[in-house]
Amino acid sequence: MRDPQLDLTRFVRDIPDFPKPGILFRDITPLLGNHQAFRETIARMADLVRDLKVEALVAAEARGFIFAAPLAIELGAAFIPVRKPGKLPYDKHSYSYDLEYGSDTLEMHKDALKPGERVLVVDDLLATGGTVEACCRLLENYKAEVVGCLFCIELEALGGRERLSPHRVDALLKY
Repeated sequence: MRDPQLDLTRFVRDIPDFPKPGILFRDITPLLGNHQAFRETIARMADLVRDLKVEALVAAEARGFIFAAPLAIELGAAFIPVRKPGKLPYDKHSYSYDLEYGSDTLEMHKDALKPGERVLVVDDLLATGGTVEACCRLLENYKAEVVGCLFCIELEALGGRERLSPHRVDALLKY
């Protein structure tokens, strides 16, 4: 049952100096561990994007999967996983991108989407936006229509929203 009065920020734990000094980590495990808070989070995230009429949700492993799979059910859409190299067994497209210290690659099955499908990219947290930007670039191989990017939490000071322009960006909780 929905609880529009539930303060979801009560379930996000602040952990200072993790994973290194000076970083304030927003820990979602208490939110995931409370079925009412998690259910309400999924419902509210779905409400943010219901107007987009999405056909598929794409998320990169691993935390993006936590939100995208139940959101896909809630929105009546497909869930398509984006994985690290060597995890997908079928023909795939790959996209390599630079990180602050090194590089990474994402992969998705070639038959996952049809041209023109309305796709929403989902992740748990928007910080600098690098991983979701890479997902959007990977989706260019499919000629899919990226209708938006959705997050449980946005760290506004890190500027990820600007990096994802011109895509629509929605976030449930903002810090």
